[in-house]
Amino acid sequence: MATESTQASEGYAELGPNETATRRTERWRGVSALALVAGAAGVLASQPALVVAGTVGVAFAALARAARPPEISLALERSVSDADPDPDEVVTVTVEVTNTGESSLPDLRLIDGVPPGLTATSDSPRLGTALRPGESTAFSYDVTATRGKHTFEPALAVARDVSGTAERVCRVRADATPITCVPSLDAAGELPLRAQTTGQPGRVLTEIGGSGVAFHTTREYRPGDPLSRIDWNGLAKTGELATVDFREERAASVVLLIDAREEAYRAPGPEAESAVERAIRAAGALYDVLTSEENRVGIAALSPEPCWLAPGAGTAHRAQVQELLATHPALAPTPPDAPFYSSIQARRLRRRLPDDAQLVVYSPLCDDSVVRLLQRFDAAGHRVTVVSPDSTSDGTPGRRLARTERRLRLSTLRSAGIPALDWRDEPLATALARAGGSA
Repeated sequence: MATESTQASEGYAELGPNETATRRTERWRGVSALALVAGAAGVLASQPALVVAGTVGVAFAALARAARPPEISLALERSVSDADPDPDEVVTVTVEVTNTGESSLPDLRLIDGVPPGLTATSDSPRLGTALRPGESTAFSYDVTATRGKHTFEPALAVARDVSGTAERVCRVRADATPITCVPSLDAAGELPLRAQTTGQPGRVLTEIGGSGVAFHTTREYRPGDPLSRIDWNGLAKTGELATVDFREERAASVVLLIDAREEAYRAPGPEAESAVERAIRAAGALYDVLTSEENRVGIAALSPEPCWLAPGAGTAHRAQVQELLATHPALAPTPPDAPFYSSIQARRLRRRLPDDAQLVVYSPLCDDSVVRLLQRFDAAGHRVTVVSPDSTSDGTPGRRLARTERRLRLSTLRSAGIPALDWRDEPLATALARAGGSA
């Protein structure tokens, strides 16, 4: 029954909410021909039993062909055990269906509209039952919460007549609270930033001489220079006063840019996380690290759906980032349907970027166009650092070729002076440590 219901769902994929359609199931296909053959054989062989069987078969086939599926009038109520679960928490969905029409439904099959980003982990979102007018029934199933805002789709109802030769299909909408899963922002690892900073004090080493912790150069002493910065060793050797300048530490303005194009929704296997999901987790982790070091951090996405949050800091901004990474349409768990126009989106992003902002880009580098785009951003003065989750595998010659092409793209970026971290199947902190603290 589940297979038939699935086939019905696929056959009526374009059916809108509260729209109905009918079709013949062809369950008794060939009965008429068999009945006629049996009747003819009975006449030729003078076997009354075969003649009677053929007559009954023809009558049954005619009755089945004349059958009409019952009208569908259903009321659906859906509830969830927890509308704001944590990641990987099990949520129980309960669906109650009531026959509000005047016709009995002797064969009713219902497929609930599970959100695309969720999967039923126990029991089934399908129901097979019979309902008299005014009668109700309920069923439950469990889903495991994943990042995002998951809205239920209309359920698919399939009603057949008693003979099962004709069915009526209808999509039934039910108001239900979406399941919203917002992961926490957990710091993991440290990613060195490029030497592009703002004028505010922070922890990013610059090439500007002044007060700091890392040696920069020595210069001629000037009245008023702090005694702590006088080069006493040089004074002892040469008798001349000189002042030591250190590399100043300043804050950076950083935009975490997530590649969320359709091409980026790749994974090394059917059960593995997509590169986009890994990128979103990494962005949340590094946001926490970077803001703790007094940098201002924003979020953007390469996606057909505009996504932008200006660099900032503080508790309110952190809450905005957490909500955006979990629920923004540009970062949905499923790939976008709309096309991505690279030049248009790049111009839009450049207009929004502060002049002193640098980019930390999360991309699987699955094509050459994203490499060219990042090179243009870096050449335009927005220093780029790339964190590339590896979504390739080596199971087939085609996959091995994709892996080789990705490695060439990493080399192209590094040759252009753009740090690029190859993030394999490992925690981000491990990848950063393996890279020796640098991309």
